Amino acid sequence: MSEKALKLMFFGAPGAGKGTQAEIASERYGIPTISTGAILREAIAAKTELGVLAAGYVESGALVPDEVIVGIIKSRLAEDDCKNGFILDGFPRTLAQARAFDETGIGLTAVIDIEVEDERIITRMSGRRVCRDCGATYHTVYNPTKDNEHCDACGGELICRRDDDPEVVKHRLETYHSETEPLRAYYEEKGLLRVVIGQEKLEDTTALTVGVIEACL
Repeated sequence: MSEKALKLMFFGAPGAGKGTQAEIASERYGIPTISTGAILREAIAAKTELGVLAAGYVESGALVPDEVIVGIIKSRLAEDDCKNGFILDGFPRTLAQARAFDETGIGLTAVIDIEVEDERIITRMSGRRVCRDCGATYHTVYNPTKDNEHCDACGGELICRRDDDPEVVKHRLETYHSETEPLRAYYEEKGLLRVVIGQEKLEDTTALTVGVIEACL
């Protein structure tokens, strides 16, 4: 991996928009986004040594140990498409994973923290609606239909997905604050943390994110 490789980690609460910004940065800088869930599934499907090991835990309903996950990620980052850098999305989730990743010696250029207040996230996520028939997505505040009950495209009934239920969103945020947010102080102490305040408009958040990344080059 090149010394000048752009090695980023995107960090933030569920619904803060880190996945969207990671995708935009991936396309802009020509580096892959590495999703823990996706590469875990790939390793299991390919029946790699670590994938077979991980499958045993998954099939039994147990959590895959950090050392197995880190091993799979290390192997993925050694592939050719990561030679100019990568974006980690959804990893690490805990301090133990962060420390285990540090031990690989791969390092990071920056950790980009997309900050959005919980209240805004709850409004953003709980206001989402999906058409039961055609799958079109809307938002009761930001992209409403004519009556907020039926799809403007096909007239189908609009539903709120379980993941977007306010109580479910609140629970996910509580889990994030207790388990994942401690990473913020960990990376701040290392001088890697770069904070981006999420804006109402996607393009404004993107502009701030790009500015932070450009400052790292």
